[in-house]
Amino acid sequence: MKICPYCGKEYPDDILICDADKSVLVAAKPKAALTREEEHLRLLSLFHYVVAGLAALFALLPIFHLIFGLFMMFGPEKFRGKEEAPVALMGLVFVVFALVFITIGWIFAAFVLANGRFLARRKHYTFCLVMAGIECMFMPFGTVLGAFTIVTLVQEPVKRLFAAKPPASG
Repeated sequence: MKICPYCGKEYPDDILICDADKSVLVAAKPKAALTREEEHLRLLSLFHYVVAGLAALFALLPIFHLIFGLFMMFGPEKFRGKEEAPVALMGLVFVVFALVFITIGWIFAAFVLANGRFLARRKHYTFCLVMAGIECMFMPFGTVLGAFTIVTLVQEPVKRLFAAKPPASG
Protein backbone atom coordinates (compact mmCIF):
# COMPACT_ATOMS: atom_id res chain seq x y z
CA MET A 1 0.00 0.00 0.00
CA LYS A 2 1.30 3.45 -0.95
CA ILE A 3 0.09 6.86 0.15
CA CYS A 4 0.38 10.41 -1.20
CA PRO A 5 2.39 12.56 1.23
CA TYR A 6 0.32 15.67 0.36
CA CYS A 7 -3.32 14.64 -0.02
CA GLY A 8 -3.19 11.36 1.98
CA LYS A 9 -4.97 9.30 -0.67
CA GLU A 10 -4.08 5.59 -0.64
CA TYR A 11 -3.03 3.66 -3.74
CA PRO A 12 -2.07 0.05 -4.56
CA ASP A 13 1.64 -0.79 -4.62
CA ASP A 14 1.89 -0.77 -8.44
CA ILE A 15 0.94 2.95 -8.73
CA LEU A 16 3.87 5.40 -8.46
CA ILE A 17 2.33 8.88 -8.86
CA CYS A 18 -0.73 10.45 -7.21
CA ASP A 19 -3.59 11.16 -9.65
CA ALA A 20 -4.71 14.29 -7.79
CA ASP A 21 -1.48 16.26 -7.32
CA LYS A 22 1.09 14.30 -9.37
CA SER A 23 3.43 13.79 -6.40
CA VAL A 24 5.53 10.67 -5.86
CA LEU A 25 3.86 8.13 -3.57
CA VAL A 26 5.57 6.78 -0.47
CA ALA A 27 5.10 3.49 1.34
CA ALA A 28 2.30 3.63 3.89
CA LYS A 29 3.27 2.87 7.46
CA PRO A 30 1.22 0.09 9.01
CA LYS A 31 -1.28 1.35 11.55
CA ALA A 32 -0.80 -0.05 15.01
CA ALA A 33 -3.86 -1.86 16.26
CA LEU A 34 -5.39 -0.39 19.39
CA THR A 35 -5.75 -2.56 22.44
CA ARG A 36 -9.19 -3.11 23.90
CA GLU A 37 -8.52 -0.59 26.68
CA GLU A 38 -7.21 2.03 24.26
CA GLU A 39 -10.30 1.59 22.11
CA HIS A 40 -12.54 1.98 25.18
CA LEU A 41 -10.75 5.20 26.16
CA ARG A 42 -11.07 6.51 22.61
CA LEU A 43 -14.80 5.81 22.56
CA LEU A 44 -15.30 7.27 26.03
CA SER A 45 -13.48 10.39 24.92
CA LEU A 46 -15.75 10.73 21.90
CA PHE A 47 -18.89 10.23 24.01
CA HIS A 48 -17.65 12.85 26.48
CA TYR A 49 -17.52 15.38 23.64
CA VAL A 50 -21.11 14.52 22.70
CA VAL A 51 -22.37 14.76 26.29
CA ALA A 52 -20.51 18.06 26.75
CA GLY A 53 -22.37 19.45 23.75
CA LEU A 54 -25.68 18.19 25.09
CA ALA A 55 -24.96 19.69 28.51
CA ALA A 56 -24.08 23.06 26.98
CA LEU A 57 -27.29 22.98 24.94
CA PHE A 58 -29.37 21.93 27.95
CA ALA A 59 -27.85 24.78 29.95
CA LEU A 60 -29.42 27.22 27.49
CA LEU A 61 -32.99 26.24 28.42
CA PRO A 62 -33.35 29.16 30.89
CA ILE A 63 -32.70 31.60 28.06
CA PHE A 64 -36.48 32.10 28.00
CA HIS A 65 -36.42 33.10 31.68
CA LEU A 66 -33.59 35.50 30.93
CA ILE A 67 -35.48 37.18 28.09
CA PHE A 68 -38.74 37.31 30.04
CA GLY A 69 -36.93 38.72 33.08
CA LEU A 70 -35.28 41.41 30.96
CA PHE A 71 -38.69 42.38 29.58
CA MET A 72 -40.01 42.59 33.14
CA MET A 73 -37.07 44.73 34.24
CA PHE A 74 -37.05 47.19 31.34
CA GLY A 75 -40.79 47.35 30.64
CA PRO A 76 -42.53 46.86 33.99
CA GLU A 77 -45.51 49.03 32.98
CA LYS A 78 -46.64 46.33 30.52
CA PHE A 79 -46.91 43.74 33.31
CA ARG A 80 -48.79 45.72 35.95
CA GLY A 81 -52.24 44.49 36.80
CA LYS A 82 -54.59 45.27 39.65
CA GLU A 83 -51.91 44.45 42.22
CA GLU A 84 -48.90 46.70 42.44
CA ALA A 85 -46.22 43.99 42.74
CA PRO A 86 -42.59 44.96 42.17
CA VAL A 87 -42.38 43.65 38.60
CA ALA A 88 -38.82 44.87 38.04
CA LEU A 89 -37.68 42.97 41.14
CA MET A 90 -39.32 39.77 39.87
CA GLY A 91 -37.62 40.35 36.53
CA LEU A 92 -34.29 40.60 38.32
CA VAL A 93 -34.97 37.28 40.07
CA PHE A 94 -35.70 35.66 36.69
CA VAL A 95 -32.52 37.10 35.17
CA VAL A 96 -30.30 36.03 38.08
CA PHE A 97 -31.78 32.51 38.11
CA ALA A 98 -31.24 32.14 34.37
CA LEU A 99 -27.68 33.48 34.42
CA VAL A 100 -26.68 31.24 37.35
CA PHE A 101 -28.18 28.15 35.72
CA ILE A 102 -26.59 28.88 32.33
CA THR A 103 -23.18 29.61 33.90
CA ILE A 104 -23.18 26.44 36.01
CA GLY A 105 -24.30 24.39 33.00
CA TRP A 106 -21.55 25.77 30.78
CA ILE A 107 -18.93 25.20 33.47
CA PHE A 108 -20.12 21.60 33.79
CA ALA A 109 -20.00 21.18 29.99
CA ALA A 110 -16.46 22.59 29.92
CA PHE A 111 -15.36 20.11 32.60
CA VAL A 112 -16.95 17.20 30.70
CA LEU A 113 -15.18 18.37 27.54
CA ALA A 114 -11.87 18.59 29.43
CA ASN A 115 -12.52 15.13 30.82
CA GLY A 116 -12.93 13.77 27.30
CA ARG A 117 -9.70 15.44 26.26
CA PHE A 118 -7.84 14.05 29.27
CA LEU A 119 -9.17 10.55 28.56
CA ALA A 120 -7.91 10.79 24.97
CA ARG A 121 -4.49 11.90 26.18
CA ARG A 122 -4.47 9.55 29.17
CA LYS A 123 -3.71 12.34 31.62
CA HIS A 124 -5.09 13.38 35.01
CA TYR A 125 -6.46 10.01 36.13
CA THR A 126 -7.92 11.35 39.38
CA PHE A 127 -9.68 14.24 37.62
CA CYS A 128 -11.21 11.80 35.11
CA LEU A 129 -12.42 9.51 37.88
CA VAL A 130 -13.94 12.34 39.95
CA MET A 131 -15.62 13.88 36.90
CA ALA A 132 -17.06 10.47 35.99
CA GLY A 133 -18.75 10.44 39.40
CA ILE A 134 -20.05 13.99 38.97
CA GLU A 135 -21.31 13.20 35.46
CA CYS A 136 -23.63 10.59 36.96
CA MET A 137 -25.86 13.45 38.17
CA PHE A 138 -26.57 14.54 34.57
CA MET A 139 -29.35 12.07 33.80
CA PRO A 140 -29.70 10.02 31.65
CA PHE A 141 -26.68 10.42 29.38
CA GLY A 142 -24.24 11.53 32.04
CA THR A 143 -25.29 8.67 34.30
CA VAL A 144 -24.57 6.06 31.65
CA LEU A 145 -21.35 7.75 30.53
CA GLY A 146 -20.14 8.27 34.11
CA ALA A 147 -20.83 4.65 35.05
CA PHE A 148 -19.01 3.30 31.97
CA THR A 149 -16.12 5.68 32.59
CA ILE A 150 -15.75 4.54 36.20
CA VAL A 151 -15.94 0.87 35.20
CA THR A 152 -13.25 1.44 32.56
CA LEU A 153 -10.96 3.59 34.70
CA VAL A 154 -10.75 1.17 37.64
CA GLN A 155 -9.32 -1.62 35.48
CA GLU A 156 -5.60 -2.26 35.98
CA PRO A 157 -4.62 -2.12 32.28
CA VAL A 158 -6.24 1.32 32.00
CA LYS A 159 -4.42 2.52 35.12
CA ARG A 160 -1.18 1.40 33.47
CA LEU A 161 -2.06 3.35 30.33
CA PHE A 162 -2.49 6.50 32.42
CA ALA A 163 0.80 5.83 34.23
CA ALA A 164 2.68 5.29 30.95
CA LYS A 165 3.75 8.13 28.68
CA PRO A 166 0.62 9.61 27.01
CA PRO A 167 0.25 9.38 23.22
CA ALA A 168 1.71 12.24 21.18
CA SER A 169 -1.52 13.01 19.34
CA GLY A 170 -4.98 13.12 20.83
